[in-house]
Amino acid sequence: MPTVLSTKNLKENQKLLLLNAGISLVQYAAIKIDYLPIECPTNIENAIFTSQNAVKAFFENVSSRAIDNCFCVGKKTKSMLEENGQNVVKMTEYASELADYLVKNHKNDSFQFFCGNIRSDEIPSKLKENNINFKEVEVYKTTLNPKKFERQFDAVLFFSPSGVRSFVSENKINNSKAICIGNTTASEAKIYTENVVIANATTVESVIAKAVNSLKNYD
Repeated sequence: MPTVLSTKNLKENQKLLLLNAGISLVQYAAIKIDYLPIECPTNIENAIFTSQNAVKAFFENVSSRAIDNCFCVGKKTKSMLEENGQNVVKMTEYASELADYLVKNHKNDSFQFFCGNIRSDEIPSKLKENNINFKEVEVYKTTLNPKKFERQFDAVLFFSPSGVRSFVSENKINNSKAICIGNTTASEAKIYTENVVIANATTVESVIAKAVNSLKNYD
């Protein structure tokens, strides 16, 4: 039976996707998320969210704050915003796509970018290059939570570049397949291995499906 390591703790229904496919699971939280207190305007015209953690952290602070328009990365981020009563104008799969959209369609607007202390530079750098006004607001802090494993896994599931960095700080990927949630995470994994597979969509379920598919011919 093949064994995968998940670098985040999975929900019960997500675990079952692996276990029902005959795959053994080991899991741990490779990173730790802490929400930060924030101060921001009473009314926000345009807000950018690139992760579910940013949404959770924002509404931990300001549960009923009004945002006119939200722009986000990822289907789960969009769903979470809508569950909190927000109007999502545009959702893309990747930060680079959202940056391109904002430059093309919102060059004269101002934005509040809610993010973590470790975030991709794609959106800020693109907005700066094109003189688009924005304010970056850190709403959560990511810290690495390394753990050493005295074994090898058939695949390791990675959900962020930080998760990759946390894992490799104590372990080698060696012959394990690195199953990554998206291109940014895959770019980090490729520093340490050539055996990188990217999920079809930026969701946990898609990463699991890719792992199952990659290991189905396991002997």
